[in-house]
Amino acid sequence: MINRKLDLYIEHHFETSKTALLLKGARQTGKTFAIRKFAMHHKYNLIEINFDEDASAKNIFAESASASDVLLRISAHTNKKTSLPKTLTFFDEIQKCPQALTWIKFLVDEGSCSYALSGSLLGVELNDVESYPVGYLTIKEVFPLDLEEFARALGLQDNVFEAIKMAWEQLTPVDDVVHKAMIKMVQLYLVVGGMPAAVQAYLDTNDLNIVEERQRDVLKLYRLDISKYDPAQKFEIDEIFRLLPSELDSKNKRFILKKLNEHARFSRYENGFIWLKNAGVAIPVYNITEPVIPLKLNQQRNLLKLFQNDVGLLACQYASGLQIKLLSGDININYGAIYENLVAQELNCHGFGGDEHELYYYNNKKQGELDFIIEYEGRVLPIEVKSGKDYERHNALCNVLGNAGYGIINAYVLCNGNVEVNGNRVYLPIYMLMFLNKFPTAKEQIFHLDLSSL
Repeated sequence: MINRKLDLYIEHHFETSKTALLLKGARQTGKTFAIRKFAMHHKYNLIEINFDEDASAKNIFAESASASDVLLRISAHTNKKTSLPKTLTFFDEIQKCPQALTWIKFLVDEGSCSYALSGSLLGVELNDVESYPVGYLTIKEVFPLDLEEFARALGLQDNVFEAIKMAWEQLTPVDDVVHKAMIKMVQLYLVVGGMPAAVQAYLDTNDLNIVEERQRDVLKLYRLDISKYDPAQKFEIDEIFRLLPSELDSKNKRFILKKLNEHARFSRYENGFIWLKNAGVAIPVYNITEPVIPLKLNQQRNLLKLFQNDVGLLACQYASGLQIKLLSGDININYGAIYENLVAQELNCHGFGGDEHELYYYNNKKQGELDFIIEYEGRVLPIEVKSGKDYERHNALCNVLGNAGYGIINAYVLCNGNVEVNGNRVYLPIYMLMFLNKFPTAKEQIFHLDLSSL
């Protein structure tokens, strides 16, 4: 059984908070499994209602007059007692029943049960909520397994992890044996990705054909969701999703609208990009005109790269047999798109993308192109991704770092090499993405104010 950071988050939530917990995210990222796992390990009386599979469950909330009425109906519908100690009521696929979300405030106030909710396509479908339960609901976004979770699932030990982390903090080289093993881990991650079903299939069988079957099952679900969407736009969304792998494999990786339609305008297709982002199946990275804070004020919405939400899903959409070639280090493969997708995915799940924050790249005719630009610890941080051996060649990065007007302190070059510092360029092995977080663990901040003398 795969252990995830999400498991600890759920445990901490129900130990410290009375609010309901809503897990949101793309399909097949492990939301439902995580709630069931928590309930089983902590011996909760679990009452589970899936509004997608059981449409009649929506009637629980119809014309209910109080939280007590709702609990009575839940008990009758599921044939389970809501009055037992340590009862966790779990509403799955909540987007199919917005009324349930409206009732959360009153159910939490009533206090008989703890509540968990889960849903996919929330940013697309959940638009009929009469009143959001502000103050009664904690929202946690769920992503595919990140690099650290994947490495630990493969057996990475704490002492090795801490040694790598120390090398990150002190900018010193990682032990060569450890470094080579971690690069192999990254190559495997490019193939397997972080979808829990694909990772579990690999752990159980080591068979990449079975892994690919699980990945294709997920892609079928995504396309099925697209097919159910607004008939006026589903074809445009499907076109964008279908072209995503080939566009990333092009020279500049920017999404070219002319591939959709010779006379395409961004305004026509913009909702398609938004749908894919809100559904959690794609990660947009927008161009900025200047690498200065605030980056959002410099973004160009009509110039973007579009990455897959999981690098394993991207790899399985390319030619058959690519997986073995990736693992063997075949020099004839264009690794650039796959490496950049890994970085976009990892940055996204570490807080640099999503609703509140967005990822950016920089492209200027005079200075060149930088793969990623993020705001990190209150400053602009350029990130270059190099999959080959010539990772010290980067004219655009030198141009931007040499521009005094930007005031950029340093830049990261993510590569297959070991840690090295050359002036304001920091070369990092790509697996050190594990430690690059938008919101790092806060150090203890205790402040006492004594007003007793007033």
